Amino acid sequence: MIGYSCKYTPIELLAAFGGEPELLDQESQDFEVAEGLTHANLCCHAKALIQEGARLKELLLMDCCDSLRRSYDVLEFAGGQDFLYLMDLPHEDNGCAVQRFKTELLAVAEACAKFYGRGFDRAVFLRACRENAWTLPDGPFLAVLGARASPALLAVIQKEMALPVVNLTCVGSRSLEALPEGAESMEFDELMDWYAAALLRMTPCMRMAGVTARRSLTEHPHLKGIIYNTVKFCDFYGFDYAALKEQTSLPILKIESDYMPMPSGQLSTRLEAFSESFALPKPAERKPMKETVKKSGTLYAGIDSGSTTTNMVVINEKKEILASAIVRTGAKAQNGAKAALDEICSKLNLQPEDLTAIMATGYGRGNIPFATGTKTEITCHARGAHFLNPEIRTIVDIGGQDSKVICLDGEGAVTNFIMNDKCAAGTGRFLEMMARTLELDLSTMSQKGLTWKKDLTISSMCTVFAESEVISLIADNHSDNDIVHGLNKSIAAKTASMVSRAKGSAPFMMTGGVARNLGVVRELEARLGSSLFITDNPDLCGALGAALFAQEEL
Repeated sequence: MIGYSCKYTPIELLAAFGGEPELLDQESQDFEVAEGLTHANLCCHAKALIQEGARLKELLLMDCCDSLRRSYDVLEFAGGQDFLYLMDLPHEDNGCAVQRFKTELLAVAEACAKFYGRGFDRAVFLRACRENAWTLPDGPFLAVLGARASPALLAVIQKEMALPVVNLTCVGSRSLEALPEGAESMEFDELMDWYAAALLRMTPCMRMAGVTARRSLTEHPHLKGIIYNTVKFCDFYGFDYAALKEQTSLPILKIESDYMPMPSGQLSTRLEAFSESFALPKPAERKPMKETVKKSGTLYAGIDSGSTTTNMVVINEKKEILASAIVRTGAKAQNGAKAALDEICSKLNLQPEDLTAIMATGYGRGNIPFATGTKTEITCHARGAHFLNPEIRTIVDIGGQDSKVICLDGEGAVTNFIMNDKCAAGTGRFLEMMARTLELDLSTMSQKGLTWKKDLTISSMCTVFAESEVISLIADNHSDNDIVHGLNKSIAAKTASMVSRAKGSAPFMMTGGVARNLGVVRELEARLGSSLFITDNPDLCGALGAALFAQEEL
């Protein structure tokens, strides 16, 4: 088994000499091996490659970027491989580049013949050339584009989408052109002329000098949407995504991988919201439980199961809010949901079965047994916000553990959204930790930063580092008001940058528990240059949207 990572790797040639090529694109639970061999700041894909490569005896790498060259250097220094080879990859597909790459192929062939002790098997080579080609579905499909996506990530995407999903990432779009006439009888040297050109003429990855041919990936008439994967800190595909956003009218969702498993709740929310945004049905295997729900009636409920609180709203057929509840979620989503349901039933003097339909949203939406259906909080916040104020074009939602910016059109449909990723900075949890450090309750903290004397700046947005910074400021005898003002500024700056990235525009609405913090609200309004529309109960927007969906979809 010989490991490789780049689409331009001559895997057909390796197979022809007896090698068994294996694509190295698995996520890593940790980078213990890689960080034991090199520094922690190396590209996450390179570290994952080192993790995988260290277990193999045969490796062929391409020097398509500095990080992969360093991966080769690290593995060569560590030893452990019986066959370790680094190929030079031209970044053009012109005549000189083809001849240069052919020279590389001939050198690889010589090295493989020596290592495997076998000659070139033409039949195996030709068969591999014919087999290594992808075809697109005859009907509607979604494409995963951008940087390499691990099998685990692709599996999650395919599970969440109702349409077929095609891997057209840098590695997934590997496909050779048809073999030349007479390939069976060509001299080896002549065959390598064709092979070098065919490899370089594949749909280019973003490492190549000319990338205009990549447009073929997004111009298929059956393509209905794009899930664009980027690798953290890899600018090449970030630039490609930005350009693609301007060039295509197709729905597009950006996700970012650090080659470690993504938080399942956030990833699922992103994918489901993307599916909902252009009316794709959910996978058929999701069957809501309806044992406690009537088939007819006039009461509809929405329940938003968040990381900190579970919020519930009940409306009638006139879409009037009859009752609401906000309870702590606790350790299990179903327990918080049951507590919210009990409070609602007590307020309205009814039984659970008196509710006609219950739509669940939030991270815990899949763990509420009495819900009749589920929708993501992205879609539910959009529905609730549009109902409360049809003029709203951008929602800023800051909850317990995440922040979202959701852009709407005139009909209230989601046009774009972004979420924070793997970091609680600027969320309710961040404020809770800072309040605990300052020995304040959240209500007092929300007022403290409104008046201040010294304009402090909290430079660290990482919750742990920010806490250390706050402790230092306390030790320097700065007032609570000044410190809280600095915290409010840092949250507002982070949130405003998210609005900018999402291309959000006024009018703005703020939802979530942090909307109750007047200091954060004022700083964010100053950053945005616009007022924020905030209801008396900003926590309930998602639950209200879910209740509206419960009524409308019944």
